[in-house]
Amino acid sequence: MSDIETIVVGAGVVGLAIARALSAKGQQVIVLERHARVGSETSSRNSEVIHAGLYYPTGSMRARLCVAGKEALYRFCAENGVTHTRVGKLLVATSEAELPKLEAIAANAAANGVTDLRRLTGEEAKAMEPELECIAAYLSPSTGIIDSHDLMQALSGHISTNGGEIVLNASVDDIAGREDGFLLHVLSGGEISTLSCRNLILAGGLGATRLGRMLSYGNDYIVPETYPARGHYFALSGKAPFQRLIYPMPVGAWLGIHLTIDTGGRTRFGPDIEWCNEVDYKFVEDEGRRRATFEREVRRYWPGLPAGALQPDTVGIRPKLYREGEPAADFAIHTAQDHGIPRLVALYGIESPGLTSSLAIADYVAERLE
Repeated sequence: MSDIETIVVGAGVVGLAIARALSAKGQQVIVLERHARVGSETSSRNSEVIHAGLYYPTGSMRARLCVAGKEALYRFCAENGVTHTRVGKLLVATSEAELPKLEAIAANAAANGVTDLRRLTGEEAKAMEPELECIAAYLSPSTGIIDSHDLMQALSGHISTNGGEIVLNASVDDIAGREDGFLLHVLSGGEISTLSCRNLILAGGLGATRLGRMLSYGNDYIVPETYPARGHYFALSGKAPFQRLIYPMPVGAWLGIHLTIDTGGRTRFGPDIEWCNEVDYKFVEDEGRRRATFEREVRRYWPGLPAGALQPDTVGIRPKLYREGEPAADFAIHTAQDHGIPRLVALYGIESPGLTSSLAIADYVAERLE
């Protein structure tokens, strides 16, 4: 007999959402988190944007789960008092050369089922945001912002109410497959204990590849490699003259230095992208070159950005499944059909729009586990 029916490894927003969905179905669930608090990595170090689903390839998991997750997330926030605002976003073209890309994104969004985009001339966009400089834009009214900590607190409350448990400072050191499930070695308080389960969900984010490689696979399955990418944010000193989020044209798989406003009214810019080999949240100014790059990019759409107004803020690291210069990879949610191990669901590369997609990802996992 197993100690517990289902173990979820990783208490980021996706792991918590999955634990909530499974515990709501009556499963006995424990969430193991290696850090001292939930969501201390990717889930709390991002732009906190509820994405509409504009950019992702049609038919991809990222597109389908983002569009479905967006609506589920707005409902969950309203029902559970999670701080959020459907603030809207302007996707802007600042030169004639960017117009084809702007229209291509709008067409892609329509193919993904995003039906509320509104085309604006530069003058119409400027009437909405007088400090904005662009020649054309699309308004995305269903883009919003959310307090990710509020969300994770609400999800944790559901798990507890459903009889589940979240165990912090519990790092999974080894995993072995058994005939009736899995045996985990868990390091906590300097001691190793064992815990067995029937079902196992690996939602380790930046640590997903390490967790996946603890298991042996009987087929030609290869655990996806995770490539960390650091993103810096600068905060604006004072209040910005914008009511909506401002996004420039993306560059490859990177969405560019965008303007976001959090639920407390604070304005931030970022993230940039810097490929790295380790998880390090130190903000690197790089002798002022990073700030100069941010100022140059922001002034493409906000020429009135005051000199010296950007202050170093947070750093986030995203778990990517592709390397620098490669096209963006889809979410990887692997089940027995992929790796050959029954009752194991492993998630890799759940970066943006993972926060937006979290509830839809949870439903997807619950269905596959059943």
